[in-house]
Amino acid sequence: MPVAALHPPPVAVGAGRRSCRRQARWFALRASSLEASSAAVTVAVNGTAAAGAAVEKVQEDNEGLSVKEDQDERGLEVLYDDGFGSVTVKDYFAAAKVLCSRDDGGPPRWFSPVECGRPAVDDAPLLLFLPGMDGVGTGLILHHKSLGKVFEVRCLHIPVNDRTPFEGLVETVEKSIEHEHDLSPDRPIYLVGDSFGGSLAVAVAARNPQIDLVLILVNPATSFAKTPLQPVLPLLESMPSEFHVTVPYLLSFVMGDPLKMAAVSIENNLSPPETLQKLSDSLTSMLPLLSELSDIIPRDTLLWKLKLLKAGAAYANSRLHAVQAEVLLLASGKDNLLPSGEEADRLFKALKNCRVRYFKDNGHTLLLEDGVNLLSVIKGANMYRRGRQRDFVTNYLPPTLSEFKQTFDVDHKLFHLALSPVMMSTLKNGKVVRGLSGVPDKGPVLFVGYHALMGIELSPLYEEFLREKKTVVRGMAHPFLFGNKFDSSRQEISRIDTVSMYGGLPVTPINMYRLFKRNDFVLLYPGGVREALHRKGEEYKLFWPDQPEFVRMAARFDVTIIPFGCVGEDDVLELVLDYNDQKNIPGLREWIESINKEAERVRDSVKGEDGNQDMYLPALLPKVPGRFYYLFGQPIEMKGMNNLVRDRKRTNEVYLRIKSEVEEIMSYLKRKREEDPYRSIAQRALYQATWGASAQVPTFEP
Repeated sequence: MPVAALHPPPVAVGAGRRSCRRQARWFALRASSLEASSAAVTVAVNGTAAAGAAVEKVQEDNEGLSVKEDQDERGLEVLYDDGFGSVTVKDYFAAAKVLCSRDDGGPPRWFSPVECGRPAVDDAPLLLFLPGMDGVGTGLILHHKSLGKVFEVRCLHIPVNDRTPFEGLVETVEKSIEHEHDLSPDRPIYLVGDSFGGSLAVAVAARNPQIDLVLILVNPATSFAKTPLQPVLPLLESMPSEFHVTVPYLLSFVMGDPLKMAAVSIENNLSPPETLQKLSDSLTSMLPLLSELSDIIPRDTLLWKLKLLKAGAAYANSRLHAVQAEVLLLASGKDNLLPSGEEADRLFKALKNCRVRYFKDNGHTLLLEDGVNLLSVIKGANMYRRGRQRDFVTNYLPPTLSEFKQTFDVDHKLFHLALSPVMMSTLKNGKVVRGLSGVPDKGPVLFVGYHALMGIELSPLYEEFLREKKTVVRGMAHPFLFGNKFDSSRQEISRIDTVSMYGGLPVTPINMYRLFKRNDFVLLYPGGVREALHRKGEEYKLFWPDQPEFVRMAARFDVTIIPFGCVGEDDVLELVLDYNDQKNIPGLREWIESINKEAERVRDSVKGEDGNQDMYLPALLPKVPGRFYYLFGQPIEMKGMNNLVRDRKRTNEVYLRIKSEVEEIMSYLKRKREEDPYRSIAQRALYQATWGASAQVPTFEP
């Protein structure tokens, strides 16, 4: 693997003067820097309540924003190829072998992987990878291409024969981040610490609370004192050197899951026999490479690394209280080297600003195993930013091709296959057609519609817009989804992460204003939580408050409003225990009160049931699935209606018209679905068995 020495931060095509100035400063400081471095359960979308602030106030607050500041350099297209999945564990061994063959004994140094390329976004944050026990620095190799699109990536290489003590390694990293902070004080610096690198990252953050750091800790070795291998460590010290060649095989199976490592890059659409054959071939070809670990970690180096692990854990643990940085902790449930699950419990409580994503089926070498896309995890946890403050509008990264395939061709495939959603839209002349041709190709567009139970209509909607329009629909969502008050130390990747990845952001007047200004596609559910968590017998009932401010803001930006409806939840789910039932059950009643006491309120000014935005978790039973039907109504163009901004009477008339059209759309769909010969899953299965699983199943004539 070709690697490069430290070089200036690359400037994206079209980058502004700010990046050029930063590069000039880079050259001014690099002479001294180079020397130092060489030594060194989802309710997805809420409604209009938060948009109830006066439009004039939002305009006043935002008119000072220049187009350049509010519209980021969009260097990333929707469904761009991030290269994830094109590299395997065999590439890790090949790269490690090259670096180790050039070992000169030290000191530790940084390198920028060539395959990371140049970031495609302006002012990309810096990401420093701190390696695990191997010290090579190539443990992030599966993620180089995807991370390189949105980060400036550098990796720390600790030569095999280097004997820098832990405090020296801390100083090496520390000097680098100090210089980078001097170059760009407002740019965050990400430290990805893998295993031993996790201890190193914690130590650096504790000593530098004044620098804006974001820590990504992957099975951090801060728990080394509790490793189940403690009884084996004395044996390693006394083992004759001729037996050391067996240690790499032992470590490889202890540190990671060989099957998951071998499964990297195997296509998801293969048949079971083909998948098994590919997996067998990959595993067979990988096992001989394990002997090369004895070159990466020779006996003397292994003993030194074990001492470093012990010293690093003690050093970092004594300074946990001083860590001010944001922390995202990735913990494996089948880590045979460290008790990473228990460590996640401990660090979640000990660190001030810590979020956890728990991978219950993965081993210690999480970043080298199949199905773990580090960039996707960062995006889903809302941990990506390019400035001091997280900006949900300009810092949003569109979904990549690999993320789309993973989400809709693997994770949600059976769900969508069971629902067999029918998407229809309305042309300007009023004709209803199948597909999304009635939806404009360019924004700004505002979709306003009915929020189905638990937001189960969102996933097929996102998929169809991405497949047919190559467009992200930015869903205005309840702030509850983007906080961490209700996170846990065993928080797995969930639908909430998916909402964030596919465009969800907190519903605020300013966010809506800025999305319209950028000509985005925006999704708004005026019924909010009350509609998405409705009670028994309330399916397809709208709970829209008397707050038409979104109409006024849409008029300000000549937005095209598209009312839409979706039916089918009653064919998929049965509501067993609703809000009213649970409020009468001791224990559940107190739980509902506790979560809503701490949750942010977005509709306090609305009286009655329309303003009741209490969160709860309904008890549901699945049904033999029917079918989902979507209809996007005739576009309502707000161009030339700027007078609505101050005309409350006409604004209310447009608002009531939109609400009426949504109700008419759902009545139409409920009536027409009775004419669908393929509403039953049995009929759809028979059709696809005849014409192929990818065949589009017919439906009623519009």
